[in-house]
Amino acid sequence: MSEEYKPQGIEPKWQKIWEETGIYKVKEDPGKPKFYFLTMFPYPSGDLHIGHWYAMTPSDAAARYKRMQGYNVLFPIGFDAFGLPAENAAIQHGIHPKEWTYKNIERMRKQLRSMGAMFDWDREVVTCEPDYYKWNQWFFLKLYERGLAYKKKAPVDFCPTCNTTLAREQVIGPERVCERCGTPVIKKEMDQWFFKITDYAEELLDFSKLDWPERVKVLQTNWIGKSVGLQFRMEVKDHPDKSFEVFTTRLDTVYGITFAVLAPEHPLVDELTTPEHLEEVEAYKYKAARQSEIERLSTEKVRDGVFTGAYAVNPMNGEEVPIFVADYVMMTYGTGAIMAVPAHDERDFDFARRYNLPVRVVIAPPDWDGEALSQAYTGEGTMVNSGPFNGLSNKEGWEKIADYMEEKGIGRRTVQYRLRDWLISRQRYWGTPIPVVYCEKCGIVPVPEDQLPVKLPDDAEFKPTGESPLKYHEKFLHTTCPKCGGPAIRETDTMDTFVDSSWYQYAYISPYNDEAPFDPEKGEYWLPVDQYTGGVEHATMHLLYTRFFTKVMRDLGLVDFDEPMVKLFNQGIILGPDGNRMSKSRGNVIAPDPLVQKYGADTVRAYLMFIGPWDRGGPWNPEGIEGVYRFLHRVWALVKGPKPESAGIPAKKDLMELRRMTHKTIKRATGDIEAFKFNTMLAALMSFTNYLTKARETAVCGTPEWDEAIRNLLLLLAPLTPHIAEELWAAIGGEYSIHQQRWPTWDEELTREETITLVVQVNGKVRDRIEVEADIDEETARKLALESLRVQKWLDGKTIRKVIFAGGKLVNIVAK
Repeated sequence: MSEEYKPQGIEPKWQKIWEETGIYKVKEDPGKPKFYFLTMFPYPSGDLHIGHWYAMTPSDAAARYKRMQGYNVLFPIGFDAFGLPAENAAIQHGIHPKEWTYKNIERMRKQLRSMGAMFDWDREVVTCEPDYYKWNQWFFLKLYERGLAYKKKAPVDFCPTCNTTLAREQVIGPERVCERCGTPVIKKEMDQWFFKITDYAEELLDFSKLDWPERVKVLQTNWIGKSVGLQFRMEVKDHPDKSFEVFTTRLDTVYGITFAVLAPEHPLVDELTTPEHLEEVEAYKYKAARQSEIERLSTEKVRDGVFTGAYAVNPMNGEEVPIFVADYVMMTYGTGAIMAVPAHDERDFDFARRYNLPVRVVIAPPDWDGEALSQAYTGEGTMVNSGPFNGLSNKEGWEKIADYMEEKGIGRRTVQYRLRDWLISRQRYWGTPIPVVYCEKCGIVPVPEDQLPVKLPDDAEFKPTGESPLKYHEKFLHTTCPKCGGPAIRETDTMDTFVDSSWYQYAYISPYNDEAPFDPEKGEYWLPVDQYTGGVEHATMHLLYTRFFTKVMRDLGLVDFDEPMVKLFNQGIILGPDGNRMSKSRGNVIAPDPLVQKYGADTVRAYLMFIGPWDRGGPWNPEGIEGVYRFLHRVWALVKGPKPESAGIPAKKDLMELRRMTHKTIKRATGDIEAFKFNTMLAALMSFTNYLTKARETAVCGTPEWDEAIRNLLLLLAPLTPHIAEELWAAIGGEYSIHQQRWPTWDEELTREETITLVVQVNGKVRDRIEVEADIDEETARKLALESLRVQKWLDGKTIRKVIFAGGKLVNIVAK
């Protein structure tokens, strides 16, 4: 009797053997080429969802493939363990964030192991470990020393009732209320710590050393938002000591200014607002403070504002223009003030129409007849109403006005970036403590390196309001100034969790290293990361921050390269069976554990890779996984099924056909896995399996050619479905382990087609298809095409003008 395929027994067995024999433990080996393959580490939420599997199992397959190619492959795993959910659990359920986090990690470790991935668990890092976040603090000190970490006031979402700052996800609904108490949320200015990422803005726009998706590069380019323009000063009427700076890329329109706008947070607003407008301005400022930046900048939003009662002076023509306060101007971008030219800016045009402000054309559109514009004109044109610059093209006028302003000391050419410095302060407990103390005598004092890590207290008590318990923890709060020995207060802000993930790839080299963030000798061997995989949603946060960190590390002398990961691949999203994003509220979430119990990890892995192109994702299909499960049963039966009766002596052509199929499959599968086209790779292996299932009933079964085919099928399956491949490899007497074997190669001669289909067209329309030798020459192809009876009836009575032989597979006859 044949043995039945039971993954529930096979998979734990091999996982145990792999662990006992340590086949996935990796060491530096100068004699082998290295390949550092990294997939984004998970947050320990408590359960791996199918999205984790979709990100990780194809990555594991690709890493296994590189190993079988002869590379020394590092494929580590860890946990991005700090974050708000742990703190919420502490408040809601009375469980300490550390306990909640480590319980979840323990559960997720088991789930990750059930995947059968080749993670080297000896290199695991957990970012909430003091031995890890000690180096977050060390990096902070190094950035502080170089002037790249600094403190300034910045707005935060704040709940007046809970007396605490809120994360973006804690502000809910269109009314922007606190998720805990329902109080309307306001913006509040607080002293916060920043990393000066803007110092690297220009370098971050250089992608020449990255093999990354174009979409990510475009997203980062737009996020950094380089603008070349001119910054100039506008004086305020009747306030000889008051002025404000504006930046513009459209200097050619400066004569068209009909009003100016200040951000509600601009410090001049309070000083310039006249008494009769004060109440209206204060009400507007309060309303703006309750809006998010996304809401304020939305293109759907009606542009509104209020007049301050004050006027600014256009430095080019001396014209006085009203100063408004409007929330579409942000204090965090540019100067917090703009010149408004409604004739040539859509936002300004809408605003001017709303408040009946002048719209003065200064760039004439083609064929402009002097009539009022029905909409803003933002194109090229000739300058008009622009004093001495009339008649110039707007491009030439831009340069001339810039020259004039710089000569007269009115303004200066400059470059601005939309990118802002990275605000790292979080008014939370569950994060890396910022290593700074405040001393009345010495001011801000960094904690000395030999006193790191500054540890989170384990006995913190959490309030239902969500306030950070560090503010009330006497032992943590009160300390000694390292400089003068006097009393000092610790910083109670913790770091943004993106700091943890900005350098974690380096920590895997030598986890929890004592002397440095990582061992430099080991780093010399492994770094940088060769292949990184993860979601495109991280393009403008994590992927930008890790590039910044690597450049800082280079400048600190820690690394000798510029970019953290050479190659990047963004996987798509696995959707629910209904085609929507998975969410608990929709009830369409697919949990992997029950699927592993029913079908085995190999089936789940293979189905996720078969579901569609990995960079696109697709909906979960319960019937689809059944098909993959049947496929693995067919593979099993090829080796473990009942032996067929002898079918005699195999024909040479059948043996040659078997070898051809084997080598064609190796070539196709190799090309597919190299390009992360797992779905088409599996399709090729399924087709090959179907071919072998039929061939098994013929005389080729049991021949050396048959053994070669089975051996190669298992080797090709090994990265995708590691457990069944290992089990069947052992069954055919293969040396342990299949995952330590070399990837199969193909004979190019055997992959060439013996025959092809020659398509014959008459005047561009297909009239016949002829089976011919694959290496047919042009003369023979033309002769066969013209002799075809099907073709001749379409040529009857016509004169042949031309016979074109194209691409070796097509003949087109032109006749009239």
